[in-house]
Amino acid sequence: MSRIGKLPVEVPAGVTVKLTGHTLHVKGPKGELTRTLHSEMILKHEGSTITVSRPSDETKHKALHGLTRTLVANMVEGCAKGYVKQLEINGVGYKAEVKPFGLQLALGYSHQIQYKTPAGIKLTAPQPTQVVIEGADKEKVGQVAAEIRLLRPPEPYKGKGIKYVGEVVRRKAGKAGGK
Repeated sequence: MSRIGKLPVEVPAGVTVKLTGHTLHVKGPKGELTRTLHSEMILKHEGSTITVSRPSDETKHKALHGLTRTLVANMVEGCAKGYVKQLEINGVGYKAEVKPFGLQLALGYSHQIQYKTPAGIKLTAPQPTQVVIEGADKEKVGQVAAEIRLLRPPEPYKGKGIKYVGEVVRRKAGKAGGK
């Protein structure tokens, strides 16, 4: 039995869950999410808990068991509390500004980079060198953070670029020098 898969998912107060067939619809204070889960997994919504079980002990079903339960738990937690990722921008003249379309970034290139915000994501820049990504969908929040970081990843010599808050960039020594 999957250690993760056998745990029931608790639905907190203020979050409504609707299960129709294999489509799960979760609505809460931070947003609403809909996802069609694998058709072979067995989902049961009883009271304020959701349980996921598998039809057999095949390898495929074992793999899907924990995955399905985690996807359901992420949906419930995202609609209840939401997810947040923070990015830090290092470098002279590097900055981020919130615009109506999304985010405008100055990252040392000859032009400004304009990042359009996808639906369901809220981008803020409390300081010019900090970007906060918020949303109900854990996958989308992580994907947006990864896309913004990819615009100028941190380099190992001076540490310039965009990195996650708390990320440690391994630094290199640089040139050894002359005689």
